[in-house]
Amino acid sequence: MRPELAKAIELLQRSTPEGVEEALGLLQNTVYSFSMKVCGHPEDAEDTMQEVLFRSLKHLNKIENPRALSVWLYTVTRNRCWRMRRKPGNGSKGHVSLEELMPDDAELAMLLADTAASPERKAVQAEQQELVQRAVLTIPVQLRLVLVLHDMEELSTEEVAQVLGLQPGTVRVRLHRARLAVRKEMSLKLQAAGVPRTRSEKVRKSPSRASHVVARHPAECRDLFSQLSEYVDGRVDPVTCEQMQQHIDGCPSCVAFLRDLRGAIERCRMLQVNCDAAVAKRLRSLLTREYLQLIGAPLQKNSQQAV
Repeated sequence: MRPELAKAIELLQRSTPEGVEEALGLLQNTVYSFSMKVCGHPEDAEDTMQEVLFRSLKHLNKIENPRALSVWLYTVTRNRCWRMRRKPGNGSKGHVSLEELMPDDAELAMLLADTAASPERKAVQAEQQELVQRAVLTIPVQLRLVLVLHDMEELSTEEVAQVLGLQPGTVRVRLHRARLAVRKEMSLKLQAAGVPRTRSEKVRKSPSRASHVVARHPAECRDLFSQLSEYVDGRVDPVTCEQMQQHIDGCPSCVAFLRDLRGAIERCRMLQVNCDAAVAKRLRSLLTREYLQLIGAPLQKNSQQAV
């Protein structure tokens, strides 16, 4: 759970104009950012932010548990955002198998060769936010929702399960596929952004050869790839963890792939999407006034004049 939500609860409980305005600003950022990460349309995200928050005002002073606020707010926002989306998500395919997300020998060779960031890759870092946003919007919707809620909005597995109406085990399975899918999309978009292809990368253009290469992966590597998210999140038992670590230590390809996956997860966690400052300020002034009137708190003179 994002610490901003706990802070918003604390500020709302003060019932001062300044505290309420700051709290509503934190909630604005949460709703808008989540809407943009899931649906990708600024106009829809602004409309969702406005409707969700106006409808939430009468309930906010009754919620004292930050985790309850988190689950409730994301559930309402997800439902509203999805109803308002302009077109189906780009990743309309519902099921993605692990086989489709396994790296072939060409990609593993590229990852092994990419031990140091090239000048071209450093230049791409300036466009990292947009790159991550586009990659997330490309993966299937059912995977995207789990990825955004867990890795970007910092909800626990159990909280994601509550928001989406899933079993925790299903959340973990979808999270792993989502991470693998977004890692693959980021890799492709980095190449499209101008990072030179190595000879090994060009092999990927041949589907027949790629499928042949995947079939040659050692069974240990394939088993490890299927459990990487559990390993990264520290959710495997000590014996399995030690076995995985022993394999990783002796397998340069797995080391390279694990490093790339961790990098993709970290880039997702760092993604920030902010609403237009002028739009946010106008809405925040209206929300603050409405909320203070609902709870019977006095308005500041400058707050009245600002509306």
